[in-house]
Amino acid sequence: PLSEIIPIRLGKRPHPDDRTAGRVMQEGERAGSYIAVGSGSICDLAKYSAARQGKRCAVFATAPSMNGYTSVNAAITVNGHKKSLAAISPDGVFVDLDVLAKAPTRLIQAGFGDAICRSTAQVDWLLSSRLLGQTYRSAPFAFITDLENQLVADPAALLKGDRAALSCLIQILLLSGFGMTICGGSYPASQGEHLISHHIELMPPLGWEPALHGEQIAVTTGVMAKLQDGILARDVPPQLGASKLSAGSLRSHFGDEVGLACWKDIQPKVADSERALRLNERLKAIWPRLKSEIELVRRPSDEIEKALAKVDAPRRYSAIGLSRAAFTVAILHAREIRNRYTFLDLAADSGLLEPERLID
Repeated sequence: PLSEIIPIRLGKRPHPDDRTAGRVMQEGERAGSYIAVGSGSICDLAKYSAARQGKRCAVFATAPSMNGYTSVNAAITVNGHKKSLAAISPDGVFVDLDVLAKAPTRLIQAGFGDAICRSTAQVDWLLSSRLLGQTYRSAPFAFITDLENQLVADPAALLKGDRAALSCLIQILLLSGFGMTICGGSYPASQGEHLISHHIELMPPLGWEPALHGEQIAVTTGVMAKLQDGILARDVPPQLGASKLSAGSLRSHFGDEVGLACWKDIQPKVADSERALRLNERLKAIWPRLKSEIELVRRPSDEIEKALAKVDAPRRYSAIGLSRAAFTVAILHAREIRNRYTFLDLAADSGLLEPERLID
């Protein structure tokens, strides 16, 4: 039994930033552990605070809105910049389907957006693995394949409060977070589509009101799926040239501090002319086999678009409060944020990254 309960009430829309985390740790100083009752922000604050203070935590999820419940990271904004910081995985995550069914529709739609990106993330990860020799694991996807197929067969059931559909969605989200944990990183659930979303948050347009994370991912997943479709339709692989990225170009775009930090991080994937030649030879050798392997696991962009439409999730930049110009900039520069090689890099370094062909 609990000897004492110390309630920490953060209001209707708590912001998971360093200031709020400091408040949680201060008010929870006497507590032996944390129990988060809520969804994304509450969960991240509890996991992060517990990790910082050497405590345990558990989660009672009130919405199927994101896949971070079971991960060992927390999205915390520090000095105005959103970061993925080390946290702990909860000892337990508890859900009640009747509670999930009462979650705001937006949160359910956001959760579907965070789930449907499995396809684009897996395709990007396969590319970096087969082209660059990076580690790839199929286990995280094996966990959720059947569940995803069931959910995509009738996503509209989510909006009706169908318990079977909600069960599929929350299981996908929990297992996706667990997949990140066993892989030691977000590789199976966060690739090009998340980079675009991260850029939007890192360089927000003036006056922009942030959308929910999963809403942004719904939109950016559609873009990445179209990009992947177009390149994979080619009989011959793209021809890579030397990267045009530089410390100067990143500083010019992001500012000195962030630009230099990004440049330091992405240097391993920046190819000069000699390396581009080697990559082209490798691409030519693996292209037919890579396409066949990807075809077994990807969802075409039109299938993703239809699934998102059935749950009335955002599918256009305007639905998440962006102008066409701002979204174009995010697509062009998203790959510059971190050392994660995706179809954004393949397209950009071969002259095929054309945002105007990807957005409506």
